[in-house]
Amino acid sequence: MVDLLSLQTFVRIADGGSLSAAARATGRSLPAISRSLVQLEADLGVRLLHRTTRRIHLTDAGVQYLERCRRILAEVDDANASVSNLDRSLAGPITLTAPILFGQLHIAPVVTEFLGLHPEVSVSLMLSDALSNIVEEGIDLAVRIGRLQDSGLVARKLGEVRRVVCAAPAYLKRRGTPKTPKDLANHSCLQFGALSPTPYWEFHEAGKPRQVRVQGNFSSNQGAPVIEAARAGLGIVFLLSYQVQELVAKGELRVVLQAYEAPPIPVSVILPSGRLQPARVRALADFLQASIGAKNLAKLRTIKTA
Repeated sequence: MVDLLSLQTFVRIADGGSLSAAARATGRSLPAISRSLVQLEADLGVRLLHRTTRRIHLTDAGVQYLERCRRILAEVDDANASVSNLDRSLAGPITLTAPILFGQLHIAPVVTEFLGLHPEVSVSLMLSDALSNIVEEGIDLAVRIGRLQDSGLVARKLGEVRRVVCAAPAYLKRRGTPKTPKDLANHSCLQFGALSPTPYWEFHEAGKPRQVRVQGNFSSNQGAPVIEAARAGLGIVFLLSYQVQELVAKGELRVVLQAYEAPPIPVSVILPSGRLQPARVRALADFLQASIGAKNLAKLRTIKTA
């Protein structure tokens, strides 16, 4: 009979990419991990993993089973947390990471409000535009902007943000306003590497995605320098809507090519799967989802051309 420990072990193996990684993560011996996997496959009557001397690969059955295991373990976590923490106040540390500007504008205020309600909780907020491996680095929660690739994570959607093209009115007066994406070939395009690491910007034309090559004389891996360059009239920039919302409202930047915008991208709060999360971590995830999803992101999608 398959038990929860076997499911947890299988998820750990899949997330870690090896039996030894699962052994380190769980504090169990490598033979115990191997026996658990062998017994699980025997109970199911299917092969879940292809194993070689160097790495493992999920079989088709393993891919399907992994997704179901994640859901089962998440439901168990929900049930355990709902019962074990009914009469306990929230207390203890939480480590949270978020993109720099989004964290400053939208995460920090929510965290402050949360701590006001739960003074026994402490939060370490790490702001960085680099993606952290939250499992390996021991991070409890992460806010991410974009489509998620990590199969070993549980994601809660907070909302969506637009990808917008904008420039200073003075620049557009001097160089002209682009009417279609191909017009960008005649403009100085400022590159924000975290959003578009290659010299191609994504648009949608006639309902189909289109990549347009751009060029310019300034780029940065941080948003603030590129935004400042755009404000100074150095060129056109491709950014996320929340990054320029206030500047557009003030008339310092103007959004162009709105008819060709690609679909908005999700903002999510993520946490590791396959393990019981402390009540304080789950509570902060719930609070972020309720606060940001209901208030901030609805506004981020309503930028209008100045």
